[in-house]
Amino acid sequence: MSKLSRKIKNLYDTAPKVETAVLVTLIRQQQSDQEIEEHLEELAFLAETLGVKTLYRFTQRMEKPDIRTFVGKGKLEEIQAYVEHFGVDMVIFDDDLSPSQMRNLENELKVKIYDRSLLILDIFLKRAQTAQAKTQVELARFQYLLPRLTRMWTHLERQRGGTGTRGGAGEKEIETDKRDIRNKITLLKEKLREIEKQGVTQRKGRKGVVRVALVGYTNVGKSTLMNLITKTDILAENKLFATVDSTVRKVVLDNVPFLLSDTVGFIRKLPTHLIESFKSTLDEIREADLLVHVVDISHHAFEDHIAVVSQTLREIKAGDKPVLLVFNKIDQVQQMPTEEESMHISEHELQETRYLDFKALSDAYEKKNGIKPVFMAAGTGENVDGFRDALIAEVKKQHRKIYPHYLEDEVVDWKGKSEE
Repeated sequence: MSKLSRKIKNLYDTAPKVETAVLVTLIRQQQSDQEIEEHLEELAFLAETLGVKTLYRFTQRMEKPDIRTFVGKGKLEEIQAYVEHFGVDMVIFDDDLSPSQMRNLENELKVKIYDRSLLILDIFLKRAQTAQAKTQVELARFQYLLPRLTRMWTHLERQRGGTGTRGGAGEKEIETDKRDIRNKITLLKEKLREIEKQGVTQRKGRKGVVRVALVGYTNVGKSTLMNLITKTDILAENKLFATVDSTVRKVVLDNVPFLLSDTVGFIRKLPTHLIESFKSTLDEIREADLLVHVVDISHHAFEDHIAVVSQTLREIKAGDKPVLLVFNKIDQVQQMPTEEESMHISEHELQETRYLDFKALSDAYEKKNGIKPVFMAAGTGENVDGFRDALIAEVKKQHRKIYPHYLEDEVVDWKGKSEE
């Protein structure tokens, strides 16, 4: 063996191992195939955001989950055979699992079990940057894990399951871990109270200024829009929950100042613990004068996303605020052709292409909200001026409520001369 060969033989692969997973969801009677596919795509996207590669998707048609193992006995055996054959690291469920279900599944499958809430919590933990966001997510995760702690969650690390990792962590160690978690929860709550006091003080200092909050489903382009308006460089990626920390910037348009905040994106089945822990961050939404609801119109389920966001706003007591609806990413959809344009399109293309009627959408949502929606593409800059005009108009309405005698059309220069 040559010297080079011996050196190569002694080299170790230091690249981080990409964890693998299979996805599991139940199909209820009223759900369509398209809806199931969308939910699984979203779950796979969540796994990808955490750095986990999806190998396979399991579905089972059941009206309600099995009380012991969530899925039926036959499906569980099928999942177990696949996991063992391909050496899968974890199994991810699209619903929340009870503590007993999680323990039973870990005992049966011998790998790490994730449910939807835990997956989202870990993504938030990975994405959080500020001390407040980190504290909020850690608190939510510990509260969620406490009743679910098993030997496979020893030391609260994501590690590969299997018979080799399950030994040695007895019940005494689990009880010690539970006691440690309770102590950490107490400390995190105290830390969060101190941080929230500072947040209340900061928000008090913003009184007298119109406050606008960007809201919407995750990955709809809120951060891209924020960067466009404020000329800043907030992280904007094609990933779920690219932004976890709330960002506030001062903006002046047409001599009217206002504060614009980019908030965490909402998602279907957002964990309750997370909503409770993010109280102070969500206060940016609760205390806003105007909400700019950004929608990814290119997503085929955008109307469902609007419903999820609207429902979440009601749950956090922010459902009664004025809303400017912004249909983003119009560059990725086909607008309904006019009668004249239709004459030059084949019948097959008309049937196969998914067209959207912008006018019908605009009329429907204007009638519902009282504010005409905006159609734009923040990524390409299409109709930015239309969005800017709509935003200024709505901000001025709120500004007049604070300063009813504000001269919005007259500016006095430093010489004391008035300009129209």
